Amino acid sequence: MDKLTSILVFAHRTDADRALLDKAVLLARRVGAQIFLFSCDVAFAKAIQRAHTSEDAEKSRRSTLDEHLAYLSALRAAVGASQISVDAECASSQYEAILRKAAEIRADLVMKSPSGRHPLRRFAFDSSDWHLIRECPATLMLVRNRPWKSIPTFAALVDVSEDSTAQLAETLIHTSEYFALGCRGELDVVYSESSADAREQGERLAALQRLTQEYRIRATHVHVLSGEPELTLPDFAARHHYDALILGGVTHRRGIAPLIGTLTGKLVETLDTDFILVKRGAAVEAGDTHRSSVVWPALFGD
Repeated sequence: MDKLTSILVFAHRTDADRALLDKAVLLARRVGAQIFLFSCDVAFAKAIQRAHTSEDAEKSRRSTLDEHLAYLSALRAAVGASQISVDAECASSQYEAILRKAAEIRADLVMKSPSGRHPLRRFAFDSSDWHLIRECPATLMLVRNRPWKSIPTFAALVDVSEDSTAQLAETLIHTSEYFALGCRGELDVVYSESSADAREQGERLAALQRLTQEYRIRATHVHVLSGEPELTLPDFAARHHYDALILGGVTHRRGIAPLIGTLTGKLVETLDTDFILVKRGAAVEAGDTHRSSVVWPALFGD
């Protein structure tokens, strides 16, 4: 990510919306981005089929949308950011409505809170969230209902074990650096090495060192763990209390069930942190020098 100009924030009309919008405003003010605040009424879209006439249906739809827009406008006023655009839709699929709106505004970042509920946690991820994780073409930020620390801490979870994942690792560090600088936060890079072969380990660690040195990540902020990522990363991240984890948001397997069993699934279902999911397609072109291309329109503004 070299420039962040358009942020889509999806509101659920719950208590979590304020914390979500506060984080979006913090980021937008620092990088000069525009916020589009959006909501979708799924229940109404399904219930409208019971309307007696098309006239009744349209009247009810308009009333429902006006109610959503009034809520979004009040939320906008609460954060003191009048430049935020608001919009609402009635649709039978939440994630499809979000994808349409993201395409309409050419969103660079989509931000939302988890949709589901869990008996042991206040928020969990439901099928709509998992569809977004798989299908959203923009960077997706899944936001918990808790504030960041005064100096936010970010961690890029990378994999340099193969050429394809090493390319994604560069994308992750590039994007993570953008978020950390934009939020005046701190960035760690975390890698878990599972190979027992000494030669392979040496090659991968050398590749990681070259990459982190290129992005001027200090050695004290690079953490190499030993073991399978599914076992080492959740515990490490929990102990460090990061405000957000940045990791790859792609899967080559079809459907929702396979994704839930991946490392991404385990992390998002066990850690009370925000997640920034970066697509492989957002990779930096070979030979690019990120230090000269990143644009900070208002990095030190209020």
